[in-house]
Amino acid sequence: MDLYIEQLDKDKLKILPDFNTLEFGKSYSDRMFMMTYSNEKKWHDAKICSYKNFEFSPATLVLHYAQEIFEGLKAYRREDNNIGLFRPQDNFNRLNNSARRMCMPEVDTNFVLNALLELLRLEQRWVPDSNGASLYIRPTMIGVDPIIGLKPSQTYLLYIILSPVGAYFKTDGAGLKILVEDTYVRAVAGGTGEAKTGCNYASSLIASREAQKKGYTQVLWLDGVHRRYVEEIGTNNVFFVYGNKVVTPKLNGSILPGITRQSVIDILIHWGMDIEEKQLDINQILKDIDNGAITEAFGSGTAVVISPIATFGYKGKDHSLSNQNTGPITDKIFTALTDIQYGRAKDPFGWTIPIS
Repeated sequence: MDLYIEQLDKDKLKILPDFNTLEFGKSYSDRMFMMTYSNEKKWHDAKICSYKNFEFSPATLVLHYAQEIFEGLKAYRREDNNIGLFRPQDNFNRLNNSARRMCMPEVDTNFVLNALLELLRLEQRWVPDSNGASLYIRPTMIGVDPIIGLKPSQTYLLYIILSPVGAYFKTDGAGLKILVEDTYVRAVAGGTGEAKTGCNYASSLIASREAQKKGYTQVLWLDGVHRRYVEEIGTNNVFFVYGNKVVTPKLNGSILPGITRQSVIDILIHWGMDIEEKQLDINQILKDIDNGAITEAFGSGTAVVISPIATFGYKGKDHSLSNQNTGPITDKIFTALTDIQYGRAKDPFGWTIPIS
């Protein structure tokens, strides 16, 4: 399949936002990538074109039955002023995992990655050069049959848009305040929890809103069967530090397998630290926070990278870690990850892809 590139007049290019005052997901670049799928032609009509709105029938399948998946990754302005990607192949592999779960067609990951690289070469002025900022990349696939009827679509649109972003959470260095959610459920094993699909996030909105009304930043989800075992924090995976040991919930079919999560695990193994993936009982976790056995806790994700956690609220009581800011292990992991992403340190894992 060939990639068509639409030529844009320079006088029609957007004015760049102030990279020092970016709000997450507010600005978008001049161009986007898109291609379409049908059962007859398979994936076709791949092109890089101007960023634009779509026009759909009111009966479009995705609007009624949420047959949709997406990914999130970033491009970074590196120390040498070149641009790099971080583990993009893993994101497109996960996109295909989500596609299988949602009865959607898989993509040729090499083709889509190369199309993304070309898009970034054209849009490199949108990669911020301010401290901690990056270019957020959102691949999305939607079912676009104009039919009201519960069945997999036969036609699809895949598109990639780019957004310069700053920090996702702004906490002035203080740890997040997290409410343990014991009323609502995000997902259950056998459901769509391990797929990156919009319905998972839509169902989480009410819990997040209620938590924020109570003064918390986000929620910690428990398992949907026992309401007892730790799963995720909002849009992040979660880790707990016991001195020199780090634990995180094991993947169980309802937890999203985060790319940053796996990167943290790989880094800890590389350092020779003790890292364990296991089922975590919220009651034991809170007990270990109260008695000081847990010395740090943090969330991990593409948007946030690493976010320290200061407090967990559960059943009307707050359980606060002794260190309310970023602890030494959390800080070391954050520094190691971002140094690789921004080219300040060597990449011993082969995670980064430079954009020439």
